[in-house]
Amino acid sequence: MTESMDKAIAAYEKENPGVKIQATYDSSGTLKTQITSGADCDIFLSAAQKQMDQLDGASDQCEGENYVLEGTRKDILENKCALVVKEGSDIKSWDDFEAAIKAANSSDDLTFAMGNADVPVGQYTSKILTSLGLNEQDMVNKGIITYGTNVKAVTSAVSSGAADCGIIYATDAFSAGLEVVDSATAEMCGQVIYPAAVLKGEKEEAARAFLAYLETDAAMTVFERVGFSAVY
Repeated sequence: MTESMDKAIAAYEKENPGVKIQATYDSSGTLKTQITSGADCDIFLSAAQKQMDQLDGASDQCEGENYVLEGTRKDILENKCALVVKEGSDIKSWDDFEAAIKAANSSDDLTFAMGNADVPVGQYTSKILTSLGLNEQDMVNKGIITYGTNVKAVTSAVSSGAADCGIIYATDAFSAGLEVVDSATAEMCGQVIYPAAVLKGEKEEAARAFLAYLETDAAMTVFERVGFSAVY
């Protein structure tokens, strides 16, 4: 998201002289907390519905104040959860991954990186583990899980070889040059949909314009290059 959004922003600013967009990147949970703590934000793009629901008064999951401008929320991008491994790994599929996890007794045998429970990639990963019949708490007890605060941390753990394998987004695997050995189906973790919305504030008109741009063919081409697909 960081690399592709930076390119989309640069293109939009070039087409709209005088417009300046400041992007903040982090896990969706962290960004949601920043918004509710008073951070200045005109558009929120989440990697999962949960964090957007918590800000949206139209959702029964809203945690209190409604931050979302009515009629602006939309699903714009789809991603995939991907199984990635460090170079030279024998894990080539979900079946291999399941077998390796079940055979591991400690971090000396295998280390698996995943996101924390408060970030979307971690929530998707927990669902994947359950679908494979794996017990996350048992993996924790054996010391074979290392948790990351966001998807970038999980990606770095595998890229550096600190973890033998991990589950990240296909787009992050692309950006990091990691080989995807298998991808999760919707049955394993649900669709990985990114909703976006304009937030209430003083720049609603400008925010609406940029959000509309993100759905254009020009912007979507940038996102598709790294592995995202449009939501229709």
